Amino acid sequence: MRTLASMALVTALAALPASAHHAFSAEFDADLPIRIEGTITQVDWINPHAWVHVEITREDGESETWMLEAGTPNTLLRRGLTRTVLQPGIDVIVRGYQSKDRKCNPICKGSGRDITFADGRSIFMGSSGTGAPRDGADPTEPPRE
Repeated sequence: MRTLASMALVTALAALPASAHHAFSAEFDADLPIRIEGTITQVDWINPHAWVHVEITREDGESETWMLEAGTPNTLLRRGLTRTVLQPGIDVIVRGYQSKDRKCNPICKGSGRDITFADGRSIFMGSSGTGAPRDGADPTEPPRE
């Protein structure tokens, strides 16, 4: 009986991390495209999604930070987005989609699709197969019909 209870507990605990992963449409709005141009201030290399923090300067001169969801750390590394490439102080442009809540207090939140560097190089940084719009940014997705 004790073994059965232990197995049930292990099974229940194993399912917990999976609940943290979400579909694109659970958090982000495909009808709210964003273009964030600024400087990377922080990168969180965590699963199930890495997060790239970018500080921008708004039209009123105030700074604003965007927390942009990316693919898994492993996926980013395979695409060439390493800790050397994604580091604080680098200027970037990120295209993506804003969070459904549209709140920017204390921080704005979005889903990044692609990131462009000062040298013009652009790399897909999003998550494939999560329900994000098929906009051609992901080189692994089939072409639109």
